[in-house]
Amino acid sequence: MQSKMLSNIRNFDWRQNIVYIAFIAVLIYFSITLGDQGFLTQGNILNIFRQTAMISIMAVAMTFVISAAEIDLSVGSTAALAAITTALTMQAGLGLIVAIIVGLATGLLIGFINGLLVTKIAIPSFLVTLAMMMIARGLAMWISGTAAIPILNENFIFLFGAGNVFGIPILLIWTLVIVVIGQFLLRKTVFGRQTLATGGNDVASTYSGININRIKLSVFMGAGLMAAIAGMLYAGRLQAGRFTFGEGDELSVIAAVILGGTSLFGGVGTVVGTVIGSIMIGTINNALILQGLDVSQQQVVQGVIIILAVAFGRKSKK
Repeated sequence: MQSKMLSNIRNFDWRQNIVYIAFIAVLIYFSITLGDQGFLTQGNILNIFRQTAMISIMAVAMTFVISAAEIDLSVGSTAALAAITTALTMQAGLGLIVAIIVGLATGLLIGFINGLLVTKIAIPSFLVTLAMMMIARGLAMWISGTAAIPILNENFIFLFGAGNVFGIPILLIWTLVIVVIGQFLLRKTVFGRQTLATGGNDVASTYSGININRIKLSVFMGAGLMAAIAGMLYAGRLQAGRFTFGEGDELSVIAAVILGGTSLFGGVGTVVGTVIGSIMIGTINNALILQGLDVSQQQVVQGVIIILAVAFGRKSKK
């Protein structure tokens, strides 16, 4: 019994589980240092989930993109544009359902264009999505006139941000639903296995009969769709559409994915790890605010986290 336990300890992959170990360490450290400031109170914990919900949702989709050995830098700008188109649709009096459809269609269209340029014209995804990041942000500024578009529809506000169901924030419910769907797709479906295979070796995948272009197009459309949902959650929580939504989110999203154990080089992905990475980043940001650090200092810490995330991503590929 003891020898089996020692064998399990020796065979334990510390690198693969580093995000869970780090998350526990972060919780213990801030619980001790911020115990008198309400760090572990129910209100603050729920606040962390609210603050990280949009990042977590986009990160789930980004897990598929990076697992397929691609990247999407446009998710933050897509979220902003979807929030604006949704708000403008409601402002025009077209109703809740039409507004939701328009918002989702905005994200799907951007994802489709990204995927089409990557798969059909063979432009590297880094360049395609970098350009799309600027295009989507510019469109959001243009059609909104750089002004906030107020949202007055109470049903939208409840469903996409401010609602609570049996005391559980609607943002947390959205996150849980997306995580469960993402985990199922990645681990239990042919699509998930083909996504990992595409990222692991696209040539071998092609010879084995996988349509890698279809897979890549699908993951980019998924990223656009989740970014649109995140944008509507931003809009519902703040009761307005703003072109500033999602600024810098792409970096936090990518950091969460890589920190969670998904390989930056494709072929390895974990949805659960991604969400833990996202929550850990949100927890650190929350704790830094409680400690009185300003935004500039928080950005320094986020930069360090991204470097560490990429470093662990490199190690996991060797």
